[in-house]
Amino acid sequence: MAARGHFDAAPRWRIAAALLLVAAMAACARPQPEEALRQALDGIQAAIEARDAGEVSEHLSDDFIGPGGLDRDGARRLAALHFMRHGDVGVLPGPLDIELQDDHARVRFSAVLSGGSGRLLPDSAQAWQVDTGWRLVDGEWRMSSADWAPVMR
Repeated sequence: MAARGHFDAAPRWRIAAALLLVAAMAACARPQPEEALRQALDGIQAAIEARDAGEVSEHLSDDFIGPGGLDRDGARRLAALHFMRHGDVGVLPGPLDIELQDDHARVRFSAVLSGGSGRLLPDSAQAWQVDTGWRLVDGEWRMSSADWAPVMR
């Protein structure tokens, strides 16, 4: 009887190990929604710091809407204008407040944007409070809305 119990446990152990392996592989294959949002925000930050307005707009949904009716192309042009004004652009984001709901999300944070001519210190810097809406588009998070206001003037 003991031998039979030991024999039955071996296949169950292998099945459990195989299921755990499959679950681990699935978890590694696709980031969780919050991590994917953080990666999308990191991508926008990298595009801004690289002064690449086209790459910034790649993170926006086709129907993006910002303050004053700013659309996706307007956001790209606004970024390009800022990049032309400043040889160096920096972004220092604060902690993210992420609210997830199915294939939509809201991310709020503060950020300091700086611009300069490449010298040691930036020529200008401004702190902003940012409120963004996100939507999953073909498996990728895209910013669908944004609103921002200066923290202090």
